[in-house]
Amino acid sequence: MYQGQTIFSQVMGFLPQNKFRQCVKRYHGNYRVRSFTCYDQLLCMAFAQLTYRESLRDIECCLRAMQDKLYHMGIRGKVARSTLADANEKRDWRIYSDFALTLIHEARKLYIDDDFGLELKDTVYALDASTIDLCLSLFPWARFRRSKGAVKLHTLLDLRGDIPTFIWITDGKVHDVNVLDILVPEPGSIYLMDRAYLDFKRLYELHQCSAIFVTRTKTNTKLRRIYSHKVDKTTCVRCDQTVALTGFYSKKDYPEKLRRVKFFDAEKGRSFVFLTNQFMLPAHTIAELYRYRWRVEIFFKWIKQHLRIKSFYGTSQNAVKTQIWIAISTYVLVAIMKKRLRIDLPLYTILQILSITLFEKMPILQAFTADDYRNKITSGHMQLKLFDS
Repeated sequence: MYQGQTIFSQVMGFLPQNKFRQCVKRYHGNYRVRSFTCYDQLLCMAFAQLTYRESLRDIECCLRAMQDKLYHMGIRGKVARSTLADANEKRDWRIYSDFALTLIHEARKLYIDDDFGLELKDTVYALDASTIDLCLSLFPWARFRRSKGAVKLHTLLDLRGDIPTFIWITDGKVHDVNVLDILVPEPGSIYLMDRAYLDFKRLYELHQCSAIFVTRTKTNTKLRRIYSHKVDKTTCVRCDQTVALTGFYSKKDYPEKLRRVKFFDAEKGRSFVFLTNQFMLPAHTIAELYRYRWRVEIFFKWIKQHLRIKSFYGTSQNAVKTQIWIAISTYVLVAIMKKRLRIDLPLYTILQILSITLFEKMPILQAFTADDYRNKITSGHMQLKLFDS
């Protein structure tokens, strides 16, 4: 019988604890802490994410029911609802933000050679924002509308592995385009954005950094055609043009030429018009690139459905940001584990299996090949019964 670590301990074993200690030390997270350390807080919150706990009381009840296993899970401090609430309230959320970025850096190295659907050597990012609705009376700092609160997740998603490489958490009133002011562009990388990011001054800054952008035009965007390129209409590309802006302010903000590609989507029965500063790729590839931007929409839908970021364990800004960053860390940690163990299962299936096996003591790979293992055990028991009879 296997007497080793629990599944939870084996999953947490993929965390670089020395990096986490550096993050804690950077922000003095364990200053005057006697028992319930930042690492205990991380483990409890990660447990809540993996097992879909709905409240602090829920976390406390579940962990106390397994009191004899907490030490072997790595949790040294006493788990109490008030203690966990105080930790989320007072300990700097930047500890978990910095640690999540460390995990993201590690995950990107593992997924760097993955194919996302197009044969491109360049790094391709999808940029978008998602709003999480909140009750304004409980979260007065999260201003959105007169009687509604919200936080917004501005996310830059690396399409190789669907790893979020940049996340900026703001209140709901901050417009999506403001993220371009703090984003550091990577030269040669491709950024896919919707029309909310159509700000020519900011796009020109991307262009000057040798970054490539693909976005959609607005109906009131004034353009002048300079040259029309030949197109293969069997690829549903209707036109491929070199254009210049004619509006007074837009021309001043973006003085150089742009490329305009019009694409007809036969499935949806509508046309899309794209703007880009990339003149070398085929027009059909530009349209295909923008189609992959929807991966970031799927990412937002996925984390809202399978991680605890829609209902929060605390109402302060620090508690909300702490929970979101630990949720992102959990997502990236599972992605790292999947790659290192070469688990050929989707993340959804992995999370579902983890949610019911965290306290089991078995080799972690056995949990993801349980069907084959149980079939062998069952057939073995049946053979024994036949011999006994």
